[in-house]
Amino acid sequence: MPTIMRKPPLLNLLLNIFNKPARALLCLLLGLLPAVTAQAAVAEVRGLPTLAPVVNQVTPAVVNVSVITPAPMEDNPLFRDPFFRRFFNLPDRPQRKEQATGSGVIVDAARGYILTNNHVIKDAEEVIVTLKDRRQFPAKLVGTDPGTDIAVLQIDAPGLSALRIGDSDALQVGDYVLAIGNPFGIGQTVTSGIVSALGRSGLSVEGYEDFIQTDASINPGNSGGALVNLRGELIGINTAIIGPSGGNVGIGFAVPSAMAGAVLAQIARYGEVRRGRLGMEMADVPPEVQSKLRLPSLDGALISNVEKESPAARAGLRTGDVVIALNGRPVRSSAELRARLGLTPVGDEVEFSVARASGPQRIRARIAPPQASSHSETQVVVQLPGLRVVEIERGSPLAQRLRGGGLVVAAVDADSRALQAGFRPGDIIYAVNRRRVQTLAELQGLLRSAERGYAISLLRGDFNLTIILR
Repeated sequence: MPTIMRKPPLLNLLLNIFNKPARALLCLLLGLLPAVTAQAAVAEVRGLPTLAPVVNQVTPAVVNVSVITPAPMEDNPLFRDPFFRRFFNLPDRPQRKEQATGSGVIVDAARGYILTNNHVIKDAEEVIVTLKDRRQFPAKLVGTDPGTDIAVLQIDAPGLSALRIGDSDALQVGDYVLAIGNPFGIGQTVTSGIVSALGRSGLSVEGYEDFIQTDASINPGNSGGALVNLRGELIGINTAIIGPSGGNVGIGFAVPSAMAGAVLAQIARYGEVRRGRLGMEMADVPPEVQSKLRLPSLDGALISNVEKESPAARAGLRTGDVVIALNGRPVRSSAELRARLGLTPVGDEVEFSVARASGPQRIRARIAPPQASSHSETQVVVQLPGLRVVEIERGSPLAQRLRGGGLVVAAVDADSRALQAGFRPGDIIYAVNRRRVQTLAELQGLLRSAERGYAISLLRGDFNLTIILR
């Protein structure tokens, strides 16, 4: 006798109400529901699934960041005349004020630490943080890291709620996420989506990129806001969007919490991110190398060059090695490896899992301080107040490494424009607007001639960065 499968009464009723296409969609949704509810964040209210509990849990930790910055007044040829300015007692660069908004995430309630984007607070004269309960507090800038576009603010306020930092390394494409922020300054907004891709790079010139891509709606003003999983853990800081008009088209990016947390730890300890060097260059794995080494995929990072007498050379790394894991965690690309090494503090030891023609290797190397110039005379850069540099001696190992020369940043004054722009001691300046510089005279000449701003290319540790000033 055949077995008769009986549908639950409620499901049977729903299937009888809907037409055939709607019944198919309903069955699909009911089939997916157990997978969603299994993440323990989807509750039921009046028999309907809802994310309200997790939203109520995390939104008090997401704040509005209001920034007041100076903005140059309308350009007038008379303002360029120093005699005119002196005669009328005008400042060198007449300015007015502009106000912009972004978002931030409280990650330490006891110390009042807030993560946001560096581009949100760049050049800020004043920063005001508004909590969900509408309380407002002035914020202190603890430190910034332009390379990862992360900044740390601090407020002194009672009764704060903080988000727990989750493990972004455990994310998988297809995981559900929520994006929370202050789009267009209209107020706190929650959107939902999935992780669309991992390890995205090539979106800017900063060099430390390992973005989470999501289709959760991210719009202007969401920058610095939270990307959370369905357990209410912070797994990313929303930072960028791609769209023809700067609005959401389903492609948004977030800095992974592992990267943001590493930046927070260094800024909280040192007030900045201290990057070192190994002395090697990296590239993505080409198909011919994959075939030669019989790698299962193109994942990994090819070591394309190792400097003589560098920490990498002393550790035993060789040109042609393919790094497939760092500290036991797989490496997907050269950009990912570059980002992870760039957040490893000076003096720490790292373990490379390397594919080599002779067989797999495990090699340990220690991150060394940035190279310094043997030249001792520091000089002030007039166009960048607070920045003091040293010309690299021609023929020195550092000049040979740069294939010409450049200038080492010897010191950056506290609270100076140079510090706010992102310069750090040990940076090596080698170009302005893509034109090579080797002396202070060349640097200052290019800075003077750049009417619409300039892009300064520099080397920090093993990595190239560009600082843009207007």
